[in-house]
Amino acid sequence: MTAYRWWIVHLLLFTSTSARSDFFTSIGELVFFFYPSSSSAVLLVHIASADRVNTACFPGQMTDLLFMEKDLVMSLKDYIRAEEDKLQQIRRWADKLEALSAAATEDPEGFLGQPVNAFKLIKRLNTEWTELESLVLMDMSDVFVSNLTIQRQNFPSDDDQTGAAKALMRLQDTYQLDTDTISTGLFSVTPAHLTLTVDDCYDLGKVAYSEADYYHTELWMAQALKQLDQGETSSTVDAVAILDYLSYSVYQQGGLRRALDFTKQLLELDPTHQRANGNLKYFEYQLSKQKKVEGREDEEQQKQRKESQGRHDDYLPERNKYEKLCRSEGIRMTPRRQSRLFCRYYDNGRHPRFVIGPVKQEDEWDRPHIVRYHDVVSEKEMEKVKELAKPRLRRATVHDPQTGKLTTAHYRVSKSAWLAAFEHPVVDTINQRIEDITGLDISTAEDLQVANYGIGGQYEPHFDFGRMSDVQAGGATVFTDIGASVKPKKGTAVFWYNLHRSGEGDYLTRHAACPVLLGNKWVSNKWIHERGQEFRRRCGLLESD
Repeated sequence: MTAYRWWIVHLLLFTSTSARSDFFTSIGELVFFFYPSSSSAVLLVHIASADRVNTACFPGQMTDLLFMEKDLVMSLKDYIRAEEDKLQQIRRWADKLEALSAAATEDPEGFLGQPVNAFKLIKRLNTEWTELESLVLMDMSDVFVSNLTIQRQNFPSDDDQTGAAKALMRLQDTYQLDTDTISTGLFSVTPAHLTLTVDDCYDLGKVAYSEADYYHTELWMAQALKQLDQGETSSTVDAVAILDYLSYSVYQQGGLRRALDFTKQLLELDPTHQRANGNLKYFEYQLSKQKKVEGREDEEQQKQRKESQGRHDDYLPERNKYEKLCRSEGIRMTPRRQSRLFCRYYDNGRHPRFVIGPVKQEDEWDRPHIVRYHDVVSEKEMEKVKELAKPRLRRATVHDPQTGKLTTAHYRVSKSAWLAAFEHPVVDTINQRIEDITGLDISTAEDLQVANYGIGGQYEPHFDFGRMSDVQAGGATVFTDIGASVKPKKGTAVFWYNLHRSGEGDYLTRHAACPVLLGNKWVSNKWIHERGQEFRRRCGLLESD
C-alpha cells in the first residue's frame, strides 16, 4: 500500500495574568510542525478520551469549580443566617471561604494560575466540604444540603487531588523549588495566593508515599514537621505520625543513620509505639552491618553509594537537560551564530494576502532553522477558540504501540477538544491563515485540535515525526538535543521543518513542552496530509530545509 507523508501544524494559545513571571506568561503562540507517517496514521493521532482523570487540574474546568465554590458559600451563608445562634462554628468556617472566594473570583485566571491555590481548591472540594456536610446534617439544613448534593456531581475526585499533588512535585523538581518556597507561596507573583498548612504538607507526603516516591515523601514530611516546630497547630496531624513516615522514607533511600535518629525522636514522644520500637532494633542491627562494610570500602565506592541516594533516575535519559532548559539554563548560542539571525518582513513568495501587509518574521535558531512570525493571532480570536473548546475538553491520549489503543500518559498532561471549520468563522479564519503562511493546502487537513495545560501541565521530550506505531504530537518549548529554548510570546507563530529533504526525520527537532509554573497554556494542533500537496511541490511552492 502506498505510504504518504503528512504534516502537523500547531497553534499555541498561552494565557496567563502573571505578567511579571518569566515562565510561560504569554497569551498566544503559533507553532507549525511537519512529520511523515503512513496514510492510515491519521486515525491514530491524539484525540480526547472520556475518562475522568485529573479533571480539576485544568484551568478550563477549574474556573467553573471556583465559581461553584462561591455559590456553595452563598448557600451556606443563607443557612447560617437561619440558625445563627446555633451555628457559630460553621459561620467562622464560611466567612473564611467567603473572603477567599471573593478575592479569587476578581481574577480567576490569575488565582488559578498559582498551583498552590489550585491544589487548595481541589482539596477543599474533595475533603473539607464533605466533613462540613456531616456537621450541617445535625441541624435543620435541608436547603443547603440539597444544594450541596446537586453540586457534588461536579466535585473533584481522589484521583484529581492526587494529580494536583503530583503536579506540585513536578514543578518542584523541574524548577528546583524547595518545599518552603512552595509552602509559603513565595514564587507567586499574584497577591491572591495561599500557603500550605501542616495538613497540606502531610497530605502531599502521603501522596508521594503511596507512589513509593520516598524522595518526595521525605521532603514534604520534613516540611510538615518544620511547620509544627515553628508553632503551627493541627487538629489531625501530630509529630509522631510525621516522624513515622520520615524514618521509613529515609530508610528506603539508604539513610540508615538518619532513619534511626527520626525513630529515636518518635519514641521520645511515644515510647510505646510498637512499629517504632521494632524499627529501632532493626535499624541498629543494619547500621552495625553497614559500618563493617564501610570499613572495607574505598573512597570511590563510598562516593558512589552516597550518590545513589536521593532522587532516582527515571525512564527519561535527558531528564536533567530537559529540566535545565525549562529553567533557562540551556546551551547559549555563540555570538558568531547569533550574528546570523535576522528579522525581516515575509510575504511567502508575494502571496496576495501579504503583499501589502507582510508578516514580521524573526530567526530564533539556525540549525535546525526555527523562525517566529509576530502578530498573527488576535486576542479576540484566541478567546473565541478557548470559549468554543472549553465545554469539550477531555484528558488527551496517545497511541500505545503495544496495545494499539488510545490511552492517557504521564508524560503528556493536558486536555483536548476538536473544532471544525464550519462551527465558527474564527476557526475557518485560523485555518486559512495557516494555509497562507505555510503554503500548504489544508483541504485534506484534520479539524483543529485545542489542548489546555493546567497545573504542572507538560509534554516531555518527543519527536513529531514517526511511523504508524509511535505517532506523538504536542506543543514545543525547548529542544533538548540542540539546547534551544523558544519562549512563547503573545500572538506569535513559531515554525520549523521536522524533515530533511530526503523525507527522513530530523532528530535535532526533539522537543518538549515544559511544565506550566505560573499561568496556564492553550495549544491547538492542525494535521495536514501531504496528499494534495504534490502539485504545489512540483511547482516549487513548497520549501524544505
